[in-house]
Amino acid sequence: MSEVYRHSYRVTYADCTVGNHVYYARYLDILEAARGEFSRSLGAPLLQLQEADTFFPVIEVNLRYKGMARYDDMLTVEVWLTEAGKVRLNFAYRILCGDKLLLDGSTSHVCTGTNERPKRLPDGIAEKLRPFVAAPAGV
Repeated sequence: MSEVYRHSYRVTYADCTVGNHVYYARYLDILEAARGEFSRSLGAPLLQLQEADTFFPVIEVNLRYKGMARYDDMLTVEVWLTEAGKVRLNFAYRILCGDKLLLDGSTSHVCTGTNERPKRLPDGIAEKLRPFVAAPAGV
């Protein structure tokens, strides 16, 4: 069984439409914030990786909307990996409001340098990610 990283996020007014639900594209920002905090929790902040010429651009996104979040809702973003290859990372997500599933999805990333060419994950990163690879039971 693998681990899941959980990130708490309170919906801001700026996230919402006039109809008081989170605008569909803002969920990508919420997932980005969760990935950044996940990386920081592993002792590998994205800024530190960027300073070492390591970037993880998104190459694919898949989101399935199951419900709506509204202003001031407290969300839980669950993050784990379905693949941590030599140059590729595939993240999976669930966003919940309480016990209600609002979104599930995935993003695929490739490890590159500033030259935009694929490169191997830095030493130690794959080891730190290993406990989070594959969906845990019940997810």
